[in-house]
Amino acid sequence: MALNRDFVGRTFPAATPYEVSRVKIKEFAAAIGDQNPIYRDPEAARAAGHPDVIAPPTFPIVFSLAGAGAALADPELGLDFSMVVHGEQRFHYTRPVRAGDELLCVSTISDIRSVGRNELLTVTSEVTTVAGEPVCTTYNTLIERGGAA
Repeated sequence: MALNRDFVGRTFPAATPYEVSRVKIKEFAAAIGDQNPIYRDPEAARAAGHPDVIAPPTFPIVFSLAGAGAALADPELGLDFSMVVHGEQRFHYTRPVRAGDELLCVSTISDIRSVGRNELLTVTSEVTTVAGEPVCTTYNTLIERGGAA
């Protein structure tokens, strides 16, 4: 069944800022198997030119869909989570995510399209600090797999 195209362009802010901590960065780096010391050691991060430890490039996936979560679960959209697989994610950075950041994320359903029997839904999220400094833009595509004909 086709997803509701009326959702394209709808924007969803996250309810609260996401507080980035050294612990969360370290846990994420461990989960993805990245041993880079700039994700764990403040001195290594400072030696690399950062004010504190920074997060691995894919870290914003932790919070970037939070604002769109209610929209994705809205029955009017018609998304069947039992048929969803992750299709793609991309990140465009203005600057790295740093320990101590308080980040806001505004997500927009930027595209819904059909490819064969599948529905592809793309969410674009703008990540900024609470002061309004741009940090990154994330692009996440979910695929709702179609059934057999």
